[in-house]
Amino acid sequence: MAENGDSENMSDLERKVCQQIEYYFGDHNLPRDKFLQEKIKLDEGWIPLEIIIKFNRLNRLTKDFDTIVGALRKSKTGLMEVSEDNTKIRRSPNKPLPEVTEQYKNAVKSRSVYIKGFPLDATLDDIKEWLDNKGKVENIQMRRTLQKAFKGSIFAVFDTVESAKQFVEIPTQKYKDTELIVLFKDDYFAKKNEEKKRNRLEAKAKAKQEKEEKQKQAEDAEMKSLEEKQGCLLKFFGDLEDQTSREDLHAVFSDHGEIKWIDFVRGAKEGIILFKSSAKEALSKAQEANNGNLQLRAKDVTWEVLEGDTAKEALKKIMEGQQELLNKKKGRGRKGKGGKGARGTQDKKVKFLGKKTKFDSEDEEEGEDDGMTGPASPKKRPLEDTEQEEPAPKQLKTENGAGDQE
Repeated sequence: MAENGDSENMSDLERKVCQQIEYYFGDHNLPRDKFLQEKIKLDEGWIPLEIIIKFNRLNRLTKDFDTIVGALRKSKTGLMEVSEDNTKIRRSPNKPLPEVTEQYKNAVKSRSVYIKGFPLDATLDDIKEWLDNKGKVENIQMRRTLQKAFKGSIFAVFDTVESAKQFVEIPTQKYKDTELIVLFKDDYFAKKNEEKKRNRLEAKAKAKQEKEEKQKQAEDAEMKSLEEKQGCLLKFFGDLEDQTSREDLHAVFSDHGEIKWIDFVRGAKEGIILFKSSAKEALSKAQEANNGNLQLRAKDVTWEVLEGDTAKEALKKIMEGQQELLNKKKGRGRKGKGGKGARGTQDKKVKFLGKKTKFDSEDEEEGEDDGMTGPASPKKRPLEDTEQEEPAPKQLKTENGAGDQE
């Protein structure tokens, strides 16, 4: 942009015209402006003024050729040239575009500043006006959401590191009555990365805490369940026949208490019965029904109602057995025809034919890309404030054959 006061004879309108045109042809916009890149190949870099005045921001300033030519002739930047017939302009061949290298991009970043606190309805002109007399600014990027709404913050590129530093060091900067946050761009991203790291650690700590709380709730529920089942366990042991089965136990207690679970395998010499209610009451009724001599397959058996820690340990073992059986049933339920499990269907390849959608990260949207990496996508022209300010490559035919720019 032309610096304020390039010429004492320059009017305010002429100064704005110079700034706008020198932005179009400047180091930041021209390398990524597809439309201008195509046009400058046609006539040794010359662009007719009849095309330039159709650029939105310039069009709002003036459509008068004489005003444009007069302004550019007064500029002392030496960036632009005017043709002899005053109908065309171009970037001076003596001012070639810089080579976009890593060194160049880092240099641009070193003089880039993040400023936050502008109202969401602020325009580029509002921000330009506020930045007047605060140093020479080469480029302003208004940061926007994915929905193109202004986020209230910008990246401003100053002409030198020194001018950027002077701006950042100005104490308590305000836009109207709102105090602004002002940081070098590198410091801003370092702060954002630190915040993300802290947020990840906090999220991890929160997830761990929630997991521990859930585990404690599960343990509390288990303990409550164990407490509720105190007195419901009956242990039996003795010289049992090898053919003794759970069915024998159901037969003995069927009329005296409801059995919920039996921890016993055929051939074992001991086991445990879990009743729905009191094991002592079920045992008493069964013994009474058998004249006090409760046997299994005519074999004497010792019966013992479990209590305290012994009962809790036994209950835990029973609950583990119940869960194991449940898992096995779920596994069988997933099996398909012919004895094949769910893997048979999982192994089948499914080809997704829908449209692949790419979601940009917030930082990508927030302008990590300085626009210095090369030409923009041919579908969109890169803009000074990311609004559609400039003409698109596609044009509508006019009477004289030129394209109408939006």
